[in-house]
Amino acid sequence: QVQLVESGGGLVQAGDSLRVSCAASGGTFSNYGMGWFRQAPGKEREFVAVISYRGGTTYYADSVKGRFTISRDNAKNTVFLQMNSLKPDDAAVYYCAADRWGTTATAEWQYEYWGQGTQVTVSS
Repeated sequence: QVQLVESGGGLVQAGDSLRVSCAASGGTFSNYGMGWFRQAPGKEREFVAVISYRGGTTYYADSVKGRFTISRDNAKNTVFLQMNSLKPDDAAVYYCAADRWGTTATAEWQYEYWGQGTQVTVSS
């Protein structure tokens, strides 16, 4: 069983940067594809970014491409999401998720493990 704990959320102004982290335990982190999703109030949870198990492949939602960067440190069992040029529309609870097949999945149903989320608020 894999446990995921997100951290690093907070309140920022539009245009600012923020990095959120997700620490994993209880499994072999380097085998898992890792994704970030987000859910804003009143909206469905949506895909943000994913990184393959070795970090060689990444994909991003069109809405964050060029502004967000996903990375991972397999030695520290941690995945990161660096968010630059934040917009009010980026405000949401951000969740990390683990895919035991190590792929670059973009659909929620492909992920077996989820964290509890970290709140990101962006003021205009």
